[in-house]
Amino acid sequence: ELYVKSEQEMLALFPDLPDAVARTQEIAQRCQVTLDFDTVHLPKYPVPENETALSMLTRLCEEGFAARYAPDDAEARERLAFELSVISGMGYVDYFLIVWDFIKYAKDHHIMVGPGRGSGAGSIVAYCLNITMLDPIKYNLLFERFLNPERISLPDIDIDFCFERRQEVIDYVTAKYGTDHVAQIITFGTMAARGVIRDVGRVLGYGYQETDAIAKMVPMELNITLERALQVNLTFRDAYENDPRVHRLISMGLLLEGMPRHAGTHAAGVLITGDPTTDFVPLQLNDDVVTTQYAMGILEKLNLLKMDFLGLRTLTVIRDTLDLLQLQGITMNPDTIPMDDPEVYRMIAQGDTDGVFQLEGSGMRTFLTNMQPENFEDIIAAISLYRPGPMDSIPRYIRGKHDPDSIRYETPELADILDVTYGCIVYQEQVMQIVRDLAGYSLGRSDLVRRAMAKKKHDVMAKERAYFVYGSKEEGVPGAVARGVSPRAAETIFDEMVSFASYAFNRSHAAAYGVITVQTAWLKRHYLAEFMAAIMNSMMGNAPKIAGYIFHCRRHGVDVLPPNINTSLGKFTVRADADGKRSIVFGLNAVKGVGSKAVQSIIEERTLNGPFQDILDFCRRVDPQWVNKRTVESMVKAGCFDGMGANRAQCMAVFETTLDAEAKTRRGNVSGQVSLFDLGGGAPQAAIKPAYPAIDEFPRQALLAMEKEMTGVYISGHPLDDYVQALETLTYRTADVAELAEREDAGISEDGKRVVMGGLIVSMRAQTTKKGSMMGFAVLEDLTGQIECLLFPRVYERFGREITPDMPQRLQGNPLSSYTCVCGGIRCLRLSKPFGHARAISRCS
Repeated sequence: ELYVKSEQEMLALFPDLPDAVARTQEIAQRCQVTLDFDTVHLPKYPVPENETALSMLTRLCEEGFAARYAPDDAEARERLAFELSVISGMGYVDYFLIVWDFIKYAKDHHIMVGPGRGSGAGSIVAYCLNITMLDPIKYNLLFERFLNPERISLPDIDIDFCFERRQEVIDYVTAKYGTDHVAQIITFGTMAARGVIRDVGRVLGYGYQETDAIAKMVPMELNITLERALQVNLTFRDAYENDPRVHRLISMGLLLEGMPRHAGTHAAGVLITGDPTTDFVPLQLNDDVVTTQYAMGILEKLNLLKMDFLGLRTLTVIRDTLDLLQLQGITMNPDTIPMDDPEVYRMIAQGDTDGVFQLEGSGMRTFLTNMQPENFEDIIAAISLYRPGPMDSIPRYIRGKHDPDSIRYETPELADILDVTYGCIVYQEQVMQIVRDLAGYSLGRSDLVRRAMAKKKHDVMAKERAYFVYGSKEEGVPGAVARGVSPRAAETIFDEMVSFASYAFNRSHAAAYGVITVQTAWLKRHYLAEFMAAIMNSMMGNAPKIAGYIFHCRRHGVDVLPPNINTSLGKFTVRADADGKRSIVFGLNAVKGVGSKAVQSIIEERTLNGPFQDILDFCRRVDPQWVNKRTVESMVKAGCFDGMGANRAQCMAVFETTLDAEAKTRRGNVSGQVSLFDLGGGAPQAAIKPAYPAIDEFPRQALLAMEKEMTGVYISGHPLDDYVQALETLTYRTADVAELAEREDAGISEDGKRVVMGGLIVSMRAQTTKKGSMMGFAVLEDLTGQIECLLFPRVYERFGREITPDMPQRLQGNPLSSYTCVCGGIRCLRLSKPFGHARAISRCS
């Protein structure tokens, strides 16, 4: 009976309460709600009493203009006046003041802020307000790509902050506008293919094993649906068609798939309202965070102000690098890093881009070595081109860059627009400029045409083609032919724009992010140790990445020293020796089993009472509340006490008894007992000469295994050190595991290109297939990282026993395309037929 009953049904159900039924009707008639989708609900910025919002915005822009432009710069002055008039006319003055305010707060409190993001970098108002840090006139960035006076829509300035301190800015905004005026935004997790089967099975009362077996029939494929699973997996489809229980389960799953399953909190979105948020949207509590009950898209339709406070890990890396430099007396501001350092571009052109923002992938490095970037414009183009779609233009771009005579333009008017990209249409803004300069469109209308092209609105494009070529008096468009372009050239240019517009990149965004790219490259080129230490701090917990960066550091002459109980801090730090050579010291936070409280306690004791003399001294001085046996064991295995008078085997033999004795002494002191030394004035306990058992150190392989166990990486060496020369001399060798694992970068497939690689088999496990045969999973590691290998039944049967942990292996075969594998999403290699003493690699199915 879950339906709204009629008046007659209610009267029959409640014959003794007719008045209640009548009153219900009265209340229903009084309820009248009209949803307003036209009014823009922007909060008001609290301006000083003697100013209006517009006068304050104008004043701030003039102050910024004076600091950034010459007083007689007519082009910039005209652009600023135009933007202010548009912003004022569209009613967005308070929006810019709100953004200016919280960015000013962040910078005043030394919270890293990105130089810009998205189309907002095309605004000179944002540039003058220090919201963005890129001159839109110098780099030919268009305001109309951001705010179009011919298409009213809310501005959307997304801001990147330091990953670790982003919440401080959100807290500031909440405090300034009031907790009842600020809320974070909800997101909804949906029922995906495997998950919906398990959820439905649980509700229907199916056993876990039965449901799990059915769910595992769904292929591990990105964005897989039940419908596609029924198409590609014959076993799954057969069970659906022939087993009534499975049919019922999947049929119900098909109905529910994609529906919301649970609510979460948007990673960056924050809603700010002028009146209390409850006047506009319903709220709810998600894990102690107040969120809207409407998702992002609904809030935008309601014309409410949502801000994206994004955390960018690279900004934290830059901050940590500058902090490490500060410890050496080098004070720097990232905004002063030059964009035209030739040494930086030479490094990038060599493909030495490990750790450089947006340029790390192996495919990107190959592109850069072919491209040979020489300036900031080349970096903007590289970021924009290296994506599916635009990649088709890469050969033409490189050819034009190295051979200007090969560049051809359909009409000379294109030269001024496409010269920076050597005749290729790369940016959305170039499409807008072509439409404006060749056919006489306004920039506002040209953005509408760009959007129609990008969204493939064929009816709109058919009309605009005629307008572009021949013009339209009614629409106020002269047309390309009337402005001296031949009809054939105009048609060709329009066709090329249509083919490029769907994947042309936002130049404003590429340019803004290009600034971060060059900043990270500059820091790496001039302060490699500090930069790599900061990178490794950002990757704490990602052992394969840290292993790759350690290998990179050593290859460039920067030593990475094991953790040391007297010199290590919580994070990776940099130490300079007497000759000025800088080395990276492993951070204690990266040692498993050593918590942040323990690290803090150790550093405080070391600071107050001096360095620890040895492990016995350490055990007597540390606070047992934070440092227990497991903590000390982890540090011994990681090498924290190496070089302090005892080897690791001796340290392992004495630390437990020392900790126990110290604990007993402390308990005795608490209960009033006194030691013999207290009575006789003898030497204090700490002064007793340490006594270590006369035992040999562990074998080298065991020491390395301990380091790997505790830190996830090999520090003092690597089991493959004896094979470095052999690895380097392998013919056609792929540079390393890390590169092979990144071949899926940007969706690039390199199937068919043979590679030879080598490494250490660090683990091997077997698993039974559905048919009852055995298959194997091996993990291959080289000096840069790990990758998983699959041995399917036929191969495992023949070679599985030969592949054991700690076994060096040489592999030959083909890299793989991007896909998700049954291993759980890790990129895999499938070991196939033997290749001499090696194994061949084929596609994992």
